[in-house]
Amino acid sequence: MTLRPLSSYRRITVKIGSALLVDRTSGLRRPWLSSMAEDVAILSGQGVEVLVVSSGAIALGRTILGLGRRVLKLEESQAAAAVGQIALAGAWSDELARHGLKSGQVLVTLGDTEERRRYLNARATIDTLLKFKAVPVINENDTVATSEIRYGDNDRLAARVATMMGGDLLILLSDIDGLYTAPPAQNPEAKFIPLVERITPEIDAMAGAAASELSRGGMRTKLDAGKIATAAGTAMIITQGDRLNPLSAIDRGERCTFFKASANPVRGYKTWIAGQLEPAGRLVVDAGAITALLSGKSLLPAGVKLVSGDFSRGDTVAILGPDGAEAARGLVAYDATDAVRIAGLKTTEIARVLGYEPRSAMVHRDDLVVSRPIQPSGEATQS
Repeated sequence: MTLRPLSSYRRITVKIGSALLVDRTSGLRRPWLSSMAEDVAILSGQGVEVLVVSSGAIALGRTILGLGRRVLKLEESQAAAAVGQIALAGAWSDELARHGLKSGQVLVTLGDTEERRRYLNARATIDTLLKFKAVPVINENDTVATSEIRYGDNDRLAARVATMMGGDLLILLSDIDGLYTAPPAQNPEAKFIPLVERITPEIDAMAGAAASELSRGGMRTKLDAGKIATAAGTAMIITQGDRLNPLSAIDRGERCTFFKASANPVRGYKTWIAGQLEPAGRLVVDAGAITALLSGKSLLPAGVKLVSGDFSRGDTVAILGPDGAEAARGLVAYDATDAVRIAGLKTTEIARVLGYEPRSAMVHRDDLVVSRPIQPSGEATQS
């Protein structure tokens, strides 16, 4: 498989894992960072806009503070992030400046990409940095994020950034050179996969766990990132990043796995819906509803068999088929309490139950994104 040269892409998001940037004992890997900045400068000189999603704040901060490898309390992690963010941002600024590039630090939380208004604000900020020819260096704001309101990994954050900014390529630099049929550290017979046409359940089953204590992700989060990116029309590459000049290495033909972008990508407003990480609720629907969704129709209450979650009107919900697999996501038109009351009812019956004129759809087709094709089974109707 021959990849397109990176210079042929318009906007590339590069995710860098903590283990690439930070040595457990000596701190920042300055020579590696210098080579990475050189790669960014080369692409920038070729007209490519590069966004960097950089892990490493906590890992660098704990090294500076001498906290060793022990498990940190939440407040210790946040303090380490506060120290590490300053050092990391300064290092990026210094190295990029050596090549005549400006940089800007962008710290985000889960809510900044999941809540619509904050999503638009974050996008505007990053877009303005790019217009000013500054390289956005993005990281999760670990000084304030807690386990309940965080990404927890920068793979999915990078995918959300790439799709939010309309990027055409996402590169995940990691401590593994791509996708294998099984975790190669555990299975020496695992085979390397150079090309993924689509992330199927079979591909999903190949994921493993994080490879080091500095990493919070693993192949699982990389495949999750791939689903977000490719669905929005952003291709993805996973490759080993610990070599110097890791982006140039891709162009030299070093091993990597390439994930094709969807031929029918989600665009604009629906990109935000499709990329929502944790839906507020779930609607299990019958086979007739699945058929209706796949043909471009709205989800009516008659096709809903089960409602779960504590959601409000306008929240994102996942729509599951009879087999339990996710078929779509969308913005629900009813609060959870009313959705439970009208699930399975025909439109003509809803007003009597609710006491007011109902909305025609549980999830309108304009607010709905089909996740992946699902074969409906059994017989049911949506009316």
